[in-house]
Amino acid sequence: MSASPLRPTTSRPPRRLRAGDRAVIVAPAGPAVPEVLDKGLAILTSWGLDVAVAPHAQDRHPTFSYLAGTDADRARDLQDAWCDPQVAAVFCGRGGYGSLRLLDLLDWDAMAAAEPKVITGSSDVTALHQVFGSRLGVPTVFGAMVATGPFVDDPVAQENLRRMLFEPDEGLVLTSAAAEPLVPGRARGRTVGGNLSLVVSGRGVPDVHPPAPGSIALIEDVTEEPYRIDHFVTHLLRAGWFEHVAGIALGSWSECGDLADVRAVLVDRLGGLGVPIVWELGFGHCAGQLAVPLGTEVELVSDPTTGTAELVLTEPALAP
Repeated sequence: MSASPLRPTTSRPPRRLRAGDRAVIVAPAGPAVPEVLDKGLAILTSWGLDVAVAPHAQDRHPTFSYLAGTDADRARDLQDAWCDPQVAAVFCGRGGYGSLRLLDLLDWDAMAAAEPKVITGSSDVTALHQVFGSRLGVPTVFGAMVATGPFVDDPVAQENLRRMLFEPDEGLVLTSAAAEPLVPGRARGRTVGGNLSLVVSGRGVPDVHPPAPGSIALIEDVTEEPYRIDHFVTHLLRAGWFEHVAGIALGSWSECGDLADVRAVLVDRLGGLGVPIVWELGFGHCAGQLAVPLGTEVELVSDPTTGTAELVLTEPALAP
């Protein structure tokens, strides 16, 4: 497919959602369980959205059971939904693995010519977030995926995603009960990042930018032991990924071993950067998952005096 030049993540954001908007659920990675997908559809419909499922979203790859259909079909579903002028939002149904396999099959020139729209997903979908930012210059939403148990069985995660898509106004505060100041300070910049292991996978490829100077880095992961987290973060440090960030928000570390060990690793590796850091902000693989914008300007507040640990939107994440 043809390639378009890289672009900064500073273009006009897509419009926020409203009742009556058409949305499409795609499966860029793993297959969804049909009954869970049906529950996700019902929730999105209850928000007033006109929801469709992409033609191949429930396929199974003929050889690799961890993929939802062939790479070509998953890529076609994503591109068709993005380029359809009647569609206002693209929801990635679930993660797993597979989004990376689509990136060279998409016609980025055609997608760049389409009107920007909302795309949301997390975990493996980080691969798409990175390239949508660098190639299309479109802010995206890192949030709970609509064909998974952590969305359909978690009313708090549902409301967090709905609020970010329908009411992402300046001044919106993003935090959790577990959030703590780790390194004190305040910083303002555009958010980058996502799932740590997928951020690492983006290093060394031509269509993913390193964080721009002044960025606020968001990272989280799941089922990675502390030594693996050490490995990933150390690699990013050596590659210069953190060189120009102004602050770091750490999300959840579900099934990553003893959280005290994870915290110690991240303090050891990142604490000396001289930027404010917040621990356990509440995005990622956790109960009540926050939906956080990528490519949007925020203020990171890490204040041990007051115990404040939060991100605050300093601009609307999506246009009115």
